Amino acid sequence: MLHPKEQILNVLTYTLLALVAFCAILLLCDISSQRERFFSSNRDSVALDLSLSHTQEVLLRSDPEYRGRNVNCTFWDCLNIYKCEHDTLKVYIYPLQEFLDEKSDKVATTLSSEYFQILEAVLNSRYYTSNPNEACLFLPSLDLLNQDVFDKHLAGPALASLNFWDRGENHLIFNMLPGSAPTYNTILDVNIDNAIVLGGGFDSWTYRPGFDVSIPVWSPLLQQANAVPATAHAAVHRKYLLVVAQLNLLPQHARHFRELSLDANNAEQMLLLGPCDNNELTTRCNKMHHQKRWEYPRVLARGKFCFVGHSLRVGQPDLLEIMSQNCIPVLAIDNYVLPFEDVIDWSQAVVRVRESEMHSVMRKLESISNVKVVEMQKQVQWLYSNYFKDLKSITITALEVLESRIFPLQARSSRKWNAISKNSRSTFNPLFLNSLAPKSQGFTAVILTYDRVESLFLLIQKLAVVPSLQSILVIWNNQRKSPPHLSTFPTISKPLKIIQTRENKLSNRFYPYPEIETEAILTIDDDIIMLTSDELDFGYEVWREFPDHIVGFPSRIHVWDNATMQWHYESEWTNQISMVLTGAAFHHKYWSHMYTYAMPGDIKHWVDDHMNCEDIAMNFLVANITNNPPIKVTPRKKFKCPECTNTEMLSADLNHMRERSACIDRFSKIYGRMPLRTVEFRADPVLFRDNFPDKLKRYNDIGSL
Repeated sequence: MLHPKEQILNVLTYTLLALVAFCAILLLCDISSQRERFFSSNRDSVALDLSLSHTQEVLLRSDPEYRGRNVNCTFWDCLNIYKCEHDTLKVYIYPLQEFLDEKSDKVATTLSSEYFQILEAVLNSRYYTSNPNEACLFLPSLDLLNQDVFDKHLAGPALASLNFWDRGENHLIFNMLPGSAPTYNTILDVNIDNAIVLGGGFDSWTYRPGFDVSIPVWSPLLQQANAVPATAHAAVHRKYLLVVAQLNLLPQHARHFRELSLDANNAEQMLLLGPCDNNELTTRCNKMHHQKRWEYPRVLARGKFCFVGHSLRVGQPDLLEIMSQNCIPVLAIDNYVLPFEDVIDWSQAVVRVRESEMHSVMRKLESISNVKVVEMQKQVQWLYSNYFKDLKSITITALEVLESRIFPLQARSSRKWNAISKNSRSTFNPLFLNSLAPKSQGFTAVILTYDRVESLFLLIQKLAVVPSLQSILVIWNNQRKSPPHLSTFPTISKPLKIIQTRENKLSNRFYPYPEIETEAILTIDDDIIMLTSDELDFGYEVWREFPDHIVGFPSRIHVWDNATMQWHYESEWTNQISMVLTGAAFHHKYWSHMYTYAMPGDIKHWVDDHMNCEDIAMNFLVANITNNPPIKVTPRKKFKCPECTNTEMLSADLNHMRERSACIDRFSKIYGRMPLRTVEFRADPVLFRDNFPDKLKRYNDIGSL
């Protein structure tokens, strides 16, 4: 039995403990609620209100001097990447403000419905943040889309007055119609300092690659007209080959098409339209046929191809109007930077014509096959519906392009930017590998030979000492003579097998023989005996990093001959390459399957019949699917066999070069485009030319020119 005093003390103790616990709970709840209120105040509770009734007035002093922008800005020196600390792009939008000249009360700019839609698209996207402290990029609410409707002397001070402007660092400027009369510059005539321009009128002189973003010029007509369904009006069944309905063409271009329309051969294939008497944008008239009226842009759906030419401004709304009707744009604007050109492969959807070569536009369009026309039309429809169908799509795409630059590890691949995912028959590159090809696997050397036994044996001996070689496969292409007995071949430590073909075909080098167990194949001619072990091993290492490319040693280039209006095969030594000859080149075994079973048209049969151009055909095939150029390795350019006489070599024939030029012309017509990519690039080992001890170099025996 406790003493009464002890009982009282215990009661007081428990009461005090209960009071302390209660206070602690209240304190935790208060801290939690304050923390919640803090974060919500920084995000949701102060979310931007786009109601015009909440517009703030700001007085400005006009700036009589135009200082322009920083033309030297790059991603590395005008963008503060340290503000982008999150895994996703965050964009802060400034509150709506009305900027007034303090002397005249003149408004700097008014908010258009188009820019309102852009702001709304960002506000409702995953990119928006109401907290400027966590923003990576900043978007002014100042409407600078059309330079014709705002005061450029007030726009600069208005931008400079923004709270976080800091000379435009990390700021976005949307502009679709830059410049004004009479010069019509291709960039905004406003002091934007270091801001990123999302512009619709860039040419190659004003565009800052990797920093600015090229966007399309929006057309108000697209809000009224419905896009043509993908299944409607197949391009091959459309009445006209070319529709020309652009109203603001330069006079010389308009005159050129009038002359073309007078040609009887073109009259039935080309529809030339101009403005009607009422000058309405939604109608076009053909003055050659008693002012017949056509509804615009619906009339564009009557043509396979639709023309977009140069006007006073480089960027034109006609491009999106044409795409909305599933018509393939024919673009004749030199140096124009197409929308989202960094990520979109426009060669699959647009036919580009030089302004100086417009006289041949009809002939060029006639040469495109119906199969290619259908593919291009599907690509046009897919690009339009995914990236250009409305201002919201354009805005979100532009932000995703910026996000892919800032967070490249999260960026979409080129295939995903351009692939038609719903079309199971569309071509795509199957070799987008997440890691390097396994080094331990090595490569299989496939040697195509006919009767040069001495050089064949010498080549086998040289290949056998290459560390990454796994096996050798000799393709004996001579049916009149049996290959030497295996016992007469050089004794080597690697597996060696001989296959005698049934017919003498150059395509036999690309047949997917079951004996090939490696992913990498080295196709090599029996007279290529000058390559060293280090060169071949280094070539394989380069292929491991770029397994979807052709990687090899002898390179060539294709050039356009303005005199003959044809492609020309060039074997002279240049710094540019567009082909790597498969007489000594690595490729993935997938391409052997594609060459044998999926070569377009009659290319494979033509190669076998003419005993020429199998290497050009392989370069076309890979470039058409991957849109990637080949890779030349090491500086060596001499590949003549000193032990072989020229009379035995196919390339000694005087007609050989002419046939190869004809091959390029023929193949480009079958593909409907020129898939070969020209680059100035060569892969060399690190330190191979530097004055370092040989023991510090991995590859010492790298040949010279």
